[in-house]
Amino acid sequence: MILILPTIIDKRMGSAIDPLFWLGLSILLVAVSLTAVLIAALPAFQELARAARSAEKLFDTLQREFPPTLEAIRLTGMEINELTEDLNEGVKSATGAIEQVDRSLNSARQQVKKVQVGTKSLAAGVKAAWQTWKRPASNNRSLRRFPPRKSYEEK
Repeated sequence: MILILPTIIDKRMGSAIDPLFWLGLSILLVAVSLTAVLIAALPAFQELARAARSAEKLFDTLQREFPPTLEAIRLTGMEINELTEDLNEGVKSATGAIEQVDRSLNSARQQVKKVQVGTKSLAAGVKAAWQTWKRPASNNRSLRRFPPRKSYEEK
C-alpha cells in the first residue's frame, strides 16, 4: 500500500510533492509508534504510580512512628546504662564485703591458733602443776634447794 500511494500521487501532482509526502508519512509513523509505545507502557506507568503511593504511605508511617521509636530506643539505652552502673556498684560492694569476710576469717584463724597455743601451754602448765602437787613431800627437792627467806625485821 505504501508503494502504491506515492505512485498515484506522483502521477497527479508531480515530483515536487514527493519529499513532503515522505516527511508527513514519517511523522505519521513516528506518531503511531509513540502511541503504541505509550499504550504498551501504560500498565508499567500504573504500577509505578502504585509503587509511588505505597512508598509515600511508607514514608508517612515512618515519619509518624520513627521519632517515638528512636526516643524509646534512646531511653532504653539510658536505662541499660543506669542498670549497668548499679550492677557495677553492687559488684564492687559485694567484692568489698567478701574481702572483709576474708580478712575476718584470717583474723579469726590467727586468733584460734593463738588460743590453741595458749590452751596447749595452759594444759602443759596444769599438767606440770598437777604432777608437782601429787608428788610426795620427801621428793620435793626444789623446796630444800633454796634457803628460807629472811624477813625484813631480822636484818
